[in-house]
Amino acid sequence: MQGNRTYRIVDGERIDGVFRPIFIRNGADYYLTDLKVFADGAIFYWEWGDLDGLRAKLEAGWVATTIEEGSWASAHDLARWRFGEAVTRITAEQLLGEVVDAIDRLNGRPDSTDRCITAVLRYVDSRAETDRIALRAAYEAIPAHHRIYALGDMDARDIPLRLLVSEVGEIWDEYVFFEVDDGEALTDDCAVTEEGRRWAFQYFADWRRPHPAAVAQREADGPAEARSPTVYLNYGRPMYPRAHGLRNDFPAPIRVADAVYPTVEHAYWALSANDESLRERIRTAPSPGEARDIAAGAERRPHWSDVRLTVMADLMRAKFVQHPDLAEVLLATGDGRIHYSWANSQFWDTRDSAGRNWLGRLLELVRTELVADRIGFRL
Repeated sequence: MQGNRTYRIVDGERIDGVFRPIFIRNGADYYLTDLKVFADGAIFYWEWGDLDGLRAKLEAGWVATTIEEGSWASAHDLARWRFGEAVTRITAEQLLGEVVDAIDRLNGRPDSTDRCITAVLRYVDSRAETDRIALRAAYEAIPAHHRIYALGDMDARDIPLRLLVSEVGEIWDEYVFFEVDDGEALTDDCAVTEEGRRWAFQYFADWRRPHPAAVAQREADGPAEARSPTVYLNYGRPMYPRAHGLRNDFPAPIRVADAVYPTVEHAYWALSANDESLRERIRTAPSPGEARDIAAGAERRPHWSDVRLTVMADLMRAKFVQHPDLAEVLLATGDGRIHYSWANSQFWDTRDSAGRNWLGRLLELVRTELVADRIGFRL
């Protein structure tokens, strides 16, 4: 997923991404579409989600990596056809590996190949068994169909790596054969030999070169991108465990001044109303939705649009201070972006990634305040 670039705009910010073709199986038929992966961890596969969401779709077969012969397929308005002898070239595990690598590259982080190169150079220097074992794990973490490209040498492919990760005498399922200058084979009936490993060590001694994983420099004030995955606060179908507890309509009563509100949603809409008698009706509404509906026809307090962000931030702070269990849920999101959807407002929610997402952004702000309070950071 390196060549096909795309992007989307979130609140005026460009989020870079890449895409590749995939098949979606909806019912009995297959549909050709694009899998889009973005730097913030958002993934589009006919609906928005994250890595866990994609994994679930692969396990369910909805994102298809195998094809049932005789099935119909469609490329939307372009063509429709029936599969005959269908051969697929990527497994679900390999596709997930591609996506993880793509997110790392989009964020300027070492991907699985970069980490393998760092590991092999460490092992070449140390010759320690622990480093060989670590190298093997790094090599096997590369999506299997990408391993032959790891060294950028299509003559040697990944043979030098395979020789170094192996023990002498180990047999590979695929025949490994490579000629040295004097014509002697590196393998003996597919078994790794001492001679083969010596050649591989020499290969890397000659091959050693600057590599992004080894020479990447830290920014003075970094990291620039989130290290934790994006959290999607989707109404009715959370993409993060216990995510409903982070939403404003979650039943977590908060005390503000002398009043107790059933939810942040109740508090926000009650405080927005200019009519004091109406505020009590909103506060005691049976549900957050009804509180919003009552407030919808009310006159807003003077300058409400200028202060609403401050009000919402204060209400969120009150919620997480007064409910430490929910604060733990928020802190567990790390530094990941928070996308809040289904707030019925292009100002407050993501609105299919086109909204301003102020609810998500304020949650991120309150999260950093909780971290600062926890570590005792003061100016």
